[in-house]
Amino acid sequence: MKKCMFTLVAVAGLMLGASAVVQAQDPVPADGALVASETPAARAPTNKGSGGFFSVVFGSGPMGIILWLAIFGAAGAAVYFAVDCAITVRPIRIMPDALINSVTESMTEGDVIKALQCCENEPGPLANVLTAGFSHVEEGFDVIEESIATAADLETEKIMQKLTWLSVVGNLAPMLGLLGTVQGMIAAFKNLAGGAPDVGLLAQNISQALFTTAAGLTIAVPCVAFYYIYRNAANKIILRMEALTMELIKDLRNVEVIEE
Repeated sequence: MKKCMFTLVAVAGLMLGASAVVQAQDPVPADGALVASETPAARAPTNKGSGGFFSVVFGSGPMGIILWLAIFGAAGAAVYFAVDCAITVRPIRIMPDALINSVTESMTEGDVIKALQCCENEPGPLANVLTAGFSHVEEGFDVIEESIATAADLETEKIMQKLTWLSVVGNLAPMLGLLGTVQGMIAAFKNLAGGAPDVGLLAQNISQALFTTAAGLTIAVPCVAFYYIYRNAANKIILRMEALTMELIKDLRNVEVIEE
């Protein structure tokens, strides 16, 4: 009896020891499932590339660099024309208060020659329009009105030409971005056509496509917005200038010029 009890205790101890050894080892997959062993190659870090903006610009090839130079040029032109319009399209630049006051005073005195000299001393769109009218004062009021209308159209065209350049840049910028998008997609599909694609190069091609699109839209959106803002402001100023011009020349119906 004691021998049987000793045997059972010994067998139980062996079973407990075996189970402890099994738990210390890797678990065996059930139902024949395969467990992938982690090799040093699998643990190695994956080289994903930097993918930064400058790597995209300088890694897009000669045509891509030329395209980026065109986009940067469009951005510089947009800033230049926006600042130029902000300085030029202002009432104080188109219709200076000093010119209005001096011409009004001269016309009140009936001195057309003095009014003409005031226009020469304050050059600008309004001065050019008034000069065209004062220069034909001897030919009658109808000729004066016609000369002023022609000069006003010319000055309006000069002002609008400055705004047109903003519109040109706003239209060209997204087209340059679209061209970069097409170039990047062509390079990406060319990489895929070679069999096993280079993932880093493929990502760089797609980045080229997306970066150029974003750059073109970033330039175009402010250009279009500034174009309409300045155009509306210019139209209001031009209408005020035309009304003021007609108010200043209304006394020319009865003005008599005396040659000294």
